[in-house]
Order: sequence, then C-alpha cells, then structure tokens
Amino acid sequence: MNGDVQLVASVPDAFADLVEGTTAGHTGGPFSLFLSGGPTAEKCYRRLAGRTGPGRAGDSGAGVDWRTVDVYLGDERCVPLDDADSNHRMITAALLGDVGPVHGDHPMYRSGPPERAAAEYQALVEPLGHLDLVHLGLGPDGHCASLFPGSAALELADPDVLVAASRDPNAANPHDRITLTLAAIARARLVVFTVSGTSKHQAFARIAAGEDLPAARVTADRVLWLVDTAAADDIDLSQPRSVAQPVHG
Repeated sequence: MNGDVQLVASVPDAFADLVEGTTAGHTGGPFSLFLSGGPTAEKCYRRLAGRTGPGRAGDSGAGVDWRTVDVYLGDERCVPLDDADSNHRMITAALLGDVGPVHGDHPMYRSGPPERAAAEYQALVEPLGHLDLVHLGLGPDGHCASLFPGSAALELADPDVLVAASRDPNAANPHDRITLTLAAIARARLVVFTVSGTSKHQAFARIAAGEDLPAARVTADRVLWLVDTAAADDIDLSQPRSVAQPVHG
C-alpha cells in the first residue's frame, strides 16, 4: 500500500489536528482543501468545525483561518445541492455553516449531464497545479472518491484528465457521480485517508495486504492513513510500504 499508516485513538481528532497544522504552515495563496463524503468524513468535519479560529466570527484563538481556504470536493453524486445524498449538503451542514466565510466554496455538481459537470470542474481544478490537501474515505469495496472497482473513471490513463463522470458498474453505490481521477489526486501535496470502525476493517485489511483495490492505487507527494484500532485490529502493518515524500511548503 502507498503511504504511511498512523494508528490513532480518534480519527476525527487526528484529522482536525492535521488540517489545522497543514493550513497553518501554508504560504502562497489560498489553501486548496478537497473534501469527501460519508459518515466518517462527517464526524471529521464536525470535529474540525468545533475548533476555534480566526475564520469564525467572534473567535480569535488557534485554528484554521477559513478566510484563506478554498473548499472543493473530491467527488459528488449528481443530485441537487439540497438533496439528502449530496456531499456538499453534508459538508455545509457539518462544517461550512459553522466556520464562517471561506475564501471560496466550489460545489462539484449543480445540474445537467454528468459529463458536462465534470468538464466544468476540470476547468476549475486544472489551473491549481498542486492540490494542497485531498481528504479521502475508504469504501467497503476499496473505492475512494467515486473511483469504483471496474469503473471507467478508475482506468483513465490520460494524465491531463483530472475530473470525470463515474458510475459504480456493480450498482452497489447509487447515482451518477463526478470524481477526481487518480491523475488529479496524484497532484496533491498531501492525501489523507480516514478509516474508522469495524465496518472498514475488511477493506483496510485488503489494502494492507497489497490487493489491487482503487484506494491502493492512490499516489501523491505524501499519502497518510489515519486509522483507528477498530479498523486496524489484528492487521499486520509491519510490511514495507512505499516511502512517503515530504509535503511541499
């Protein structure tokens, strides 16, 4: 598997610490933060929102200065922004609605055919060059973002295609999707996977064992796995893994 594994008592706390520390050391323009969907992500965002910082009205303590952060999504379901299945809706409720104004908020899907929405997001992401931090989850089938096993988006080989329409060919995950490609994720200075709970144990065990699952194909300047003991129980993490490269300043 690519990257380093960090066993933590609380994945949401570790994620919030990481985002705070990474944004604090950033220089040179807005910080590009790509967010994810799912229950673990929601817990991470609620914990992050609970931290005080100068980006929150009336606060002046330590934390993320959200006025310097551009928020993007790593994937999205092709549903209206107010739909219960919308990742952006969850991110707004769990995080953005509590932290005050951000430098930029960039929903991934608003309306129309998935291919057109993907092209529009490609035009938004391409000028960024490096992506500062990409947050990914781990699906029970080993998918990350909306890169599903056997999906056409997973197998895209063109390094210039950064955003693609996607659908789960096994029909385990509903809705047409928009997703970052592996090529886009590879542009990240830091990718962080958050893996929590017994429901993720089997998928993480398969990743740790070296199976060719979508999440195992992720590369970046640095890949970090924040994993709790329930997800990592009895998994041998002593096997050599690829050496993570330092995060660019």
